[in-house]
Amino acid sequence: HVQLVESGGGSVQAGGSLRLSCRFATGYSAVTLCMGWFRQAPGKQREGIAAINRRGTTNYADSVKGRFTISQDNAKNTLYLQLTSLRPEDTAMYYCAASRRGCLNWVQSTTFRFWGQGTQVTVS
Repeated sequence: HVQLVESGGGSVQAGGSLRLSCRFATGYSAVTLCMGWFRQAPGKQREGIAAINRRGTTNYADSVKGRFTISQDNAKNTLYLQLTSLRPEDTAMYYCAASRRGCLNWVQSTTFRFWGQGTQVTVS
């Protein structure tokens, strides 16, 4: 079982930046092949926005490409999402997720078995 705990959300003005962190518990490297970030705004479906595999290959949704950066530090057991040039439409609950599969279908939430509790990002 992989435990994920997000942090780093908050309120920021448009054009600002935030860095989200997702700390994962021991056992990650043995069972997960893909880590991702999703977000869900009120009344909308959960949206896959970024993913990274164990080799460090990254994928991004068009809506965040060039503005958000996903990275991981396995020595610290932490996944990051750097958010820059934030827009009001980026307001959502952000979740990190882990999968025992590869990142081939990373945009699908069903690819990921383990989820964090979420951290709120509000852009005004």
